[in-house]
Amino acid sequence: MKVNIIKKQTIEDYAATIRHKSSFEEWTSKVKFADWNSPGDILATFSKADLLGKGSNRVVFNIAGNKYRMICKYFFAKNIRKQRVHLYVCWIGTHKEYDKICASSSQYTINSY
Repeated sequence: MKVNIIKKQTIEDYAATIRHKSSFEEWTSKVKFADWNSPGDILATFSKADLLGKGSNRVVFNIAGNKYRMICKYFFAKNIRKQRVHLYVCWIGTHKEYDKICASSSQYTINSY
């Protein structure tokens, strides 16, 4: 199924403020051509991504050699007419900022965007 990024502008806005803009562009390009039918397909596209547990349907992407992290929530919409994966951007930040989120266990609930 094709992937629909919700709040792609958020990614573009964040990438414009950092030195590693091309890494976010590369990530977006991979998603544009992705064909996902299950969470395992996310990992096949991004082998360094981490699927979060607790039924959160969230994935953490490592970007720019793990300098940045992006938390997204995924939803596989399988209705008859439109079969798509919706990928909601919940949070983007540095690895150091992500470590603070992990310490508080809020990576399962954070929705900054």
